[in-house]
Amino acid sequence: MITEQKIKPGDEHLLYRWGAAVAILVMLVGFSRTFYLKAFFGTPILTPLVLLHGVVMTVWFALYGVQTWLVSSHRIQIHRRLGIFGALWAVVVLVVGTTTGIVGAKLGHSPGPPPLVFLVVPLGDMFVFGVLVITGLGLRNQRESHRRLMLLATVGILNAAFARIQLGFIRNHLPMAAFMLTNATVLAFIAYDTFKHRRLHPAFGWGGLFILASLPLRIMLAGTGAWMQFATWLVK
Repeated sequence: MITEQKIKPGDEHLLYRWGAAVAILVMLVGFSRTFYLKAFFGTPILTPLVLLHGVVMTVWFALYGVQTWLVSSHRIQIHRRLGIFGALWAVVVLVVGTTTGIVGAKLGHSPGPPPLVFLVVPLGDMFVFGVLVITGLGLRNQRESHRRLMLLATVGILNAAFARIQLGFIRNHLPMAAFMLTNATVLAFIAYDTFKHRRLHPAFGWGGLFILASLPLRIMLAGTGAWMQFATWLVK
């Protein structure tokens, strides 16, 4: 059973403010050329579905930032009311994100691996996000567990944003570089929190392990006969 821990007053919100800031910054930088500032870069025209996906994800990250600010400003009642919208919006993220991944595979979009093999990446992201959000919402009355799981759910889906940052070592080692940067970000927040409180919070322990384990599990699954059969069925 996950137990709560005492948090020192004054800096209890720092971890989550930084989490929101880093997640939003990575998203803005990663998608600047292809979404937010695409008019200045002349990147390819986006389909209506991809545009919708961009808007849906932008709202999620913005919502997480607002929710973090509301808690740190002690506007808990507003945070809880907005949380109802957030729970519904998480469903929208899952539906639109999953649909975008499947349609992308059907159209042959992939940064390198065969599209049906690569499909394990976006669908895996949505699975990890969904599990963490659902668990976080289920533990909303356990504040410290809830906050950590929502942070992990948001930071854990930065793979796509990291993959689009225009740095050579990222472009030359996709999608592995994006996974590594996402995992490093997750571990940095967990390490900070563990050092600060002199213990690993259980929610960070199993939640972080869940994110980290998803990479090798996806690698093992991708390309197998069972996965190819499933992916082929999805894109029909």
